[in-house]
Amino acid sequence: MIAVLYVLSNLAIGPYRLEATLPGFRSFVQSGIVLQVNSSPVINLVLEVGQVSEQVEVQANAALVETRSSSVGQVVENARILELPLNGRNVTDLITLAGAAVQTDVPMPKNFAGSNYISAAGGLGFGVEYTLDGARHINFVSGTSMQMPFPDALQELKIETSGMTAQHGVSAAVGGVTKSGANEFHGDLFEFVRNDLFNARNYFATNSTLKRNQFGGTIGGPIRKNKLFFFGGYQGTTTRQDPADTRSFIPTPAMLAGDWTAFASPACNTGRQIPLKPPFSNNRINPELYNKAAMNILNRILPKAPVPDDCGQVTYGLMNVSNEGQLVGRMDFQWTANHSIFGRFVRNTLDNPPSYKFTPNNLLTANGTGYDNVARSIAFGDTLLIGPSIVQSFRAGAHIVDTWRIVNAFFSYSDSGI
Repeated sequence: MIAVLYVLSNLAIGPYRLEATLPGFRSFVQSGIVLQVNSSPVINLVLEVGQVSEQVEVQANAALVETRSSSVGQVVENARILELPLNGRNVTDLITLAGAAVQTDVPMPKNFAGSNYISAAGGLGFGVEYTLDGARHINFVSGTSMQMPFPDALQELKIETSGMTAQHGVSAAVGGVTKSGANEFHGDLFEFVRNDLFNARNYFATNSTLKRNQFGGTIGGPIRKNKLFFFGGYQGTTTRQDPADTRSFIPTPAMLAGDWTAFASPACNTGRQIPLKPPFSNNRINPELYNKAAMNILNRILPKAPVPDDCGQVTYGLMNVSNEGQLVGRMDFQWTANHSIFGRFVRNTLDNPPSYKFTPNNLLTANGTGYDNVARSIAFGDTLLIGPSIVQSFRAGAHIVDTWRIVNAFFSYSDSGI
C-alpha cells in the first residue's frame, strides 16, 4: 500500500471525480466530490497492491471534512440563497445564520441596501473581510461590503466566523461567487411585491401606502461552446410610500386670527387650564402684533392639508420615492486547457429624492436629504497551470462609489421679508 501527498489549488467550484493509477497498484476512483467557495477539503488517496485493471471506488456522498484550515464556517448554496426568506433579498442577511454573528447597525443611505455592519465572534462591525470571485469586495468609505449580487446572480456564499487564518487577519470572512455561463442557455424572470393591502397598519399611521416592487431576471450561456461564456442579470426595486404617521403641532387658524382659547383649554393641556398671561386677556392676541416676517414664514411652512385640530396637531407623512437597480455581468474564457480568464462587473444605482421635493408647500416634510448614488465594482481573474506542480492565480478588483446628496430647496430670508 502506498500513500500519495498532493495539493490541487485554484480549482473552480462544482462537482468532481478523482482518479489515480500507478503500475502495480489498483486504480483509485472517488466520485461525489463537490468543491465549494473558499473550501479546501482533504481527500486521502490510498493505492493498494494489485492489478491496474482492479479498481477501488469510493462514493463520497457525505460532507467532505476540511482539515487544512482551523476556521469554522458555513456554505450557503444557491438553492438556499433563493429559497430562504430574505428581507429585501439582501444576501448579507445570511451571515447571521452562521452563528456567532449579529447585525450591529443598519446601513447608511450612501452604502446602499444590504451593506450592514456585522459583528462576528465579538469583532468590530467593520471587521469582516468580504470577497467576491476571489477579489476584495469592501466599500472603502464605510468598511462594510460593497453590495453583493442579488440572489439569482449569486452561485454560493461562504461565511467563516472564527479561527480565521492569517490570510484574512480579521474576525470573520465572507466569500461569494457569481454565476457563470455554460454550454446551454439558462435564465429566469422574477417579481416580488409588497403592498399595504397585505399589511397591518402602523399604530400611529392614519393610512398605509407602501408599494414595493422588486423585479428582474438573469440569462447565461455560450458565445462559443467550450470556450467563451457569458452571464448577465438585472434587479430593480421601486418603493412608493406616504405613511402619514408623523405628528407635529402648528398654529391653528384660530390662533392666527388671535383667538387662543381652545389652545389654552384643558382639552389641549392634559386636563389643566393654562390661560395666556398678561398683558393678554381673555386668551386673545391682536394679530397686528404678530411679526410680519414670522407670518410670511408660517404661510410658507404650514401645510394646506391636513387641517390641524383645535390643539394644532397635524398628522402627515414623509413621502419615500426610491428607485434602486443592480446590473451584474460576467464573461469566462477557457483560453487553453491550462489557462482560463474571467471578468466581472456589478453596478448599483440609488435614486431617492428628498420628501420635501414632493410637498414644497409643507416645510414640516423637510426632514433629511435625498441621494443620487452610483457604485461600480469590477474584477478580473487569470489562472494558469505552469507544469504539474505550479499554479499561477491572479485576481484584481476596483471599486468606484459616487454619492450625491440632494438638499432641500428652501426659500431665502429675503423671500420672507427679513
